[in-house]
Amino acid sequence: ALLDAPASGRMAIGETLTNLAAARIEKNSDIKLSANWMAAAGHPGEDARLYDTVRAVGMELCPQLGLTIPVGKDSMSMKTRWSEEGAEKSVTSPMSLIVSGFAPVTDIRQTLTPQLRLDKGATDLILIDLGRGQNRMGASILAQVYGQLGRQAPDVDDAEDLQAFFAVVQGLNADGLLLAYHDRSDGGLLTTVLEMAFAGHCGLDVQLAELMQGGSHSIDVLFNEELGAVLQVPSAAL
Repeated sequence: ALLDAPASGRMAIGETLTNLAAARIEKNSDIKLSANWMAAAGHPGEDARLYDTVRAVGMELCPQLGLTIPVGKDSMSMKTRWSEEGAEKSVTSPMSLIVSGFAPVTDIRQTLTPQLRLDKGATDLILIDLGRGQNRMGASILAQVYGQLGRQAPDVDDAEDLQAFFAVVQGLNADGLLLAYHDRSDGGLLTTVLEMAFAGHCGLDVQLAELMQGGSHSIDVLFNEELGAVLQVPSAAL
């Protein structure tokens, strides 16, 4: 939100979908959203950022995705002031959107988890990169660790990509072709595959060559937090 407030709102919606895709949901329009808008009303620039983000989410992205937001709330006092040893101090939180998603599940037995399966013979891990190789590093956890903010944040560039992703994952799951699933989120690809390996009690052989085409650096590939997911599939199905 510090770099691009509307992008932060779109990413909140996008990550809700990539998270819920692990469950057997008939179609993405079955998902309903709850939106908690948080902003420091009256702080310079924050009212405009809030307006732009509400418009981006409520009037643009969600209609494109066929999603509705029937419930929500707001917290417009995300700034506090106090006196300490005669000095006036304040802390202001940036505009943020907290999204919760819920939907009816067609078959709870087909819910996917990040736990890698070791009992299905040879398998492969496939990254679905909804960022299309842009590897935008702005406001990532890695940047924060080094005390940096960056210039460009991840974003939802194409609603149709997100819809197609959701439909493909649901179709593959329904056909029994997915063994494990983990959406790429905080920490990026490296954190995603490590969490899958931890859950499966196994090691990994990760090939990054194809992801680094076009001059991308391995750091960008491993730590960007673009939308996407890692799927475990039987090698025979490829």
